[in-house]
Amino acid sequence: MYLETLFGLKGKVAIVTGGSRGIGQVVAIGLAKAGAEVAIFSRSDAKETVNTIIKDGGEAYSIQVDVTDEAGIESAVQEVLKRSGSIDVVFSNAGACIHKDTLHASLAEWNEIINVNLTGVYIVARAAGKVMIEKGIHGSIINMASMSGSIVNIPQWQASYNASKAGVIHLTRSLAVEWADFHIRVNSLSPGYIATPMSVDTPQELKDAWMPLIPLHRMGDPEELVPAVLYLATNASGYTTGSDVIVDGAYSCL
Repeated sequence: MYLETLFGLKGKVAIVTGGSRGIGQVVAIGLAKAGAEVAIFSRSDAKETVNTIIKDGGEAYSIQVDVTDEAGIESAVQEVLKRSGSIDVVFSNAGACIHKDTLHASLAEWNEIINVNLTGVYIVARAAGKVMIEKGIHGSIINMASMSGSIVNIPQWQASYNASKAGVIHLTRSLAVEWADFHIRVNSLSPGYIATPMSVDTPQELKDAWMPLIPLHRMGDPEELVPAVLYLATNASGYTTGSDVIVDGAYSCL
């Protein structure tokens, strides 16, 4: 009973962006198993995630929306409030990456990564934070950053991605301080190399270069991020805000 109270989310409503696949899908299922009703924001169809949660006895639904669409996100947040009555947790996970060196990457590609990874996080946090403040909800916002926000990955070049994730980490700290008086906690999660369907398309030579640099000598599983998210989402982290939780197999220690 003590652990359920500390790490449980029964009666809470959670928004997960980018929850149709990969880390977002796994975390959405994890939040539902902890008792939350989960609203999934995704550009693509998230029926698979929703059906998995419902089949397992949980509650979930999806709203098709792009995190870079300010009006769309504000409308989606209001829909969650109307349908579920609250917004207690936000896992802002939607993201994109381009492996291309700076001299060959276009400004359009830079803008795409910054818009999705940083501006999208800002738009979602502002829309959800406004509701939390107006309703007096002591909520938790968890922004997806990356170890790439603190280190420079090699051998691939991805300046736009690295810069966007560094921005997410500092945006998180800024919002944590700004919204502390409203009892809204804002933290970020920084994974290392995680084995997701997206990583299947990663060239093998990159994976071969990463492995010797990871002290645990393997990529992480998406499920290994769920406990960190649950900690940040629940009462267990009541005094944790403005923090960046790194889950990278000690990669960034080197």
